[in-house]
Amino acid sequence: MFRSLPFSTSSSGSEKVTHLRAEVVRLKRELAAVSAQDEFSRWAKIRRQHDKAVEEHDKIAEKVKTSRTSFEAITKVMRWILTVGLRNVLQLYYIKQPMFWIPSGWLPGYAEWLLSFPRAPRGSVSIQIWWGACAMMITLVGEALGAIWMLVGQWRTDGNIQAENKEKRKDGKIGMVTS
Repeated sequence: MFRSLPFSTSSSGSEKVTHLRAEVVRLKRELAAVSAQDEFSRWAKIRRQHDKAVEEHDKIAEKVKTSRTSFEAITKVMRWILTVGLRNVLQLYYIKQPMFWIPSGWLPGYAEWLLSFPRAPRGSVSIQIWWGACAMMITLVGEALGAIWMLVGQWRTDGNIQAENKEKRKDGKIGMVTS
């Protein structure tokens, strides 16, 4: 699917870079094995092949790097538009709309003003405050689930170690001193 996109890198370019890198290394080893003084013509031929392979490798590697960089830049912009950009557009569009109303008398006047900040009617909760509260709850729930996951993993690990120790005690392998 991504190969049909205009900014995608072709895997053949990456494969060609890998193949050329292996060829450059092979030629360099062969060049090091040949004495430049004793077999100059062979050494010069290998050197020309090596230089040509290095030049071709660098050219293709630069193309692959350029296409990879452009792909990363485009995906970064698209990701920003779909997350932060969409949020900002929604907040600007609904800036004067209340998300919901707070019953009158429940909160003091300064709290009502703060919850309606920046431009929602007083006595309501603005989209900016609601968005911040939702983001905070998602963060807290995510951290709680992560902590529970770690505790369960630790509990399982401790349980397995205790079970292994229990088995070893039955076999008489723990607590025996050998001298």
